[in-house]
Amino acid sequence: MADARIFADLKADHDRHRALLARIDQADSAKREALFEEFRVEVTAHAAAEEESLYATMLAEPGLRDEARHSVSEHKEIDDFFGEMAELDTASSAWKDKFDAMRHRYEHHIDEEEEEMFPAASKILSSEQEARLANIFEQRKPKELQRAEAEEPGDDRE
Repeated sequence: MADARIFADLKADHDRHRALLARIDQADSAKREALFEEFRVEVTAHAAAEEESLYATMLAEPGLRDEARHSVSEHKEIDDFFGEMAELDTASSAWKDKFDAMRHRYEHHIDEEEEEMFPAASKILSSEQEARLANIFEQRKPKELQRAEAEEPGDDRE
């Protein structure tokens, strides 16, 4: 794992996501909606760029395929939460309950990536692959941010 930039990039995003979740949890209903939209856009872009870089490569590696599939399914689950939450009033207890469930699920997902998936991938991927994946992620993420800003919550990607 001589070039672990891909994992550092992903972890840095995860840390920003954790901080945003904490801010959303503490926000009053007036600020909650804007903070949550920021979180939704950021996570949607992160997930797409991660799938196009790291996951795409992991799917081609038999020893990593199952973990990649599992993580892709969790991305879909989080996206489904976003769609459900968009239908609710951010000031309601139903929204807060859904937020708490989504937060728990998302934090579990990123903890699992950091504690299990990234170390497993780093054992199999070469330094050259890791560097290439970091470049792909870093190029895709800004484009995916623009795309996520234009999407409605829970929109399925083609």
